[in-house]
Amino acid sequence: MKILFVCLGNICRSPLAEAIARDYAKEKGYSIEVDSCGTGSWHIGDAPCPDSQKIAKIRGLDISNYKARQVCKDDFKKFDLIVGLDSKNIASLKELGCKNPLLIGDYGYEGEDVPDPYFFDGFEGFDKVFDMIECCVKNLLEEKIEK
Repeated sequence: MKILFVCLGNICRSPLAEAIARDYAKEKGYSIEVDSCGTGSWHIGDAPCPDSQKIAKIRGLDISNYKARQVCKDDFKKFDLIVGLDSKNIASLKELGCKNPLLIGDYGYEGEDVPDPYFFDGFEGFDKVFDMIECCVKNLLEEKIEK
């Protein structure tokens, strides 16, 4: 199974989702391929933002080597699951031709969007966002991965 997590710029939420999914899959022995990207092009080639790297490190993950990329139509053929972090990402994915993107919030937060912490004041938002993503990613993998 191949899973792609998508947010706006691929420097905050989707790299966290990718790292959490990779770590949880390893822990559970799931055989999956995971990647992340953004719908926008502003940060192509950039590392995740410092606060995303910080929260990941606090939680035992290293995303410092990740590099942002933009989603492309070939991704819709390559990946089995395309997972948007908020409803705007889902709308953008559908505009690009993605048939059935999943909203991550449907897997633990009753369809709630995972807010973009890049626009928060302070670090506390990154804690909340990490918790939301972690819960939803684990539930998604439990539901979608064949055991």
